[in-house]
Amino acid sequence: MSEPWLVVGLGNPGPGYAGNRHNVGHMVLDEMLGRCGASLVSHRSRAQVADVRLGVLPGGAPGPRVVIARPTTYMNTSGGPVGALAQYLQVPPERVLVVHDELDIPYLQVRLKSGGGEGGHNGLRSISSALGTRDYLRVRVGVGRPPGRMDAADYVLKDFSAAERKELPWLLDAAADAVEMVVRDGLTAAQQRFHAPA
Repeated sequence: MSEPWLVVGLGNPGPGYAGNRHNVGHMVLDEMLGRCGASLVSHRSRAQVADVRLGVLPGGAPGPRVVIARPTTYMNTSGGPVGALAQYLQVPPERVLVVHDELDIPYLQVRLKSGGGEGGHNGLRSISSALGTRDYLRVRVGVGRPPGRMDAADYVLKDFSAAERKELPWLLDAAADAVEMVVRDGLTAAQQRFHAPA
């Protein structure tokens, strides 16, 4: 059996954070779980996980194996659970895909990359430290820059606005599509689709 992918959605635990921009990684996982008809179960790595197959390949074989994971720690300490899961599943960094909010990308845009800096994102910094490398995949979900002089940390810990929430299902759908395409078709093919001018 082929080795699995580890898809991690970042966010903070608890209902008080559930609608925050910082929790868009969790929201994308919920979209993926809904598509698979799967639910999360607790794992000793301090995460909730679902072991799923992504669709069906031509000829009827089951699609790639993906372990969907939501750390139960706070965002800034996501690395511990991610590192523990990667080790437990024997998943190399190039098959770890992290879904997270991104201030430097306009709202409703999704961008994909492998490696690079963390851009001040403490969740990514924690994961890079735990994995011992920055060379893992990222699905970067655009939440846009804060208005006026609002502090970025305050902005990401606020819920999406009423206007944004009307379009949020589209964004979550696109981000889930991006995850699936990276796993199925590779990063380059997914970038060509999601980075193309609208």
